[in-house]
Amino acid sequence: MTDQVIATDFLISVKSGVRNYAAAITEAATLELREALREQLRDAVETHEKITNFMMARGYYHPHELGDQLQVDLTAADTAFNLAQKS
Repeated sequence: MTDQVIATDFLISVKSGVRNYAAAITEAATLELREALREQLRDAVETHEKITNFMMARGYYHPHELGDQLQVDLTAADTAFNLAQKS
């Protein structure tokens, strides 16, 4: 696996965690549990920012340039397709 694949997978996982923490906060029965979940949510958002910055600095992620991001995604898809063909 490449750094790009690992970082992308990590980013997707963290995004899922952010959504799950937000939903859990709305369902929490006690103030203490909500506060604990809020702290976890804050940590997850900070982690998301760090991963995003890492990916942007290395040219893996272009959230503000959709054309550039499309090229990155197409290249990654071609690589995955070619790897599958070799197997």
